[in-house]
Amino acid sequence: MFSLPALFGRGIVINLSRQGKGEIFVFGGNMQKMMKQVQKMQADMARLQEELAERTVEATVGGGAVKVVANGKNELVAVTISPEAVDPEDIEMLQDLVLTAVNEALGKAQEMTAQEMAKITGGLKIPGMF
Repeated sequence: MFSLPALFGRGIVINLSRQGKGEIFVFGGNMQKMMKQVQKMQADMARLQEELAERTVEATVGGGAVKVVANGKNELVAVTISPEAVDPEDIEMLQDLVLTAVNEALGKAQEMTAQEMAKITGGLKIPGMF
């Protein structure tokens, strides 16, 4: 159970069960005002999702041998492999470089998304969001 006084005003308590179901208890305050704030947050989240789809992060490994670009939807949008990185005698090294670059790029994309989401939610982690 946690409360959201900074986000919705006074007296909001949310109780989430392990099954993902929850209850919201409102103590005082203006319910209409709270609903408007929730709707604004939903609109801000939708706008953010659209913006993040256009924003990219980049990871480069192996001294520039492999570069991977990912967007805020955790999709890979580009993979660049330097010709010098392709050695038919050592394919495993290239595979490791690609794997490392992909994981690093996706990690950066997730971090970017979490930081932007925290600006909207005030740091509250909402289950199932991003």
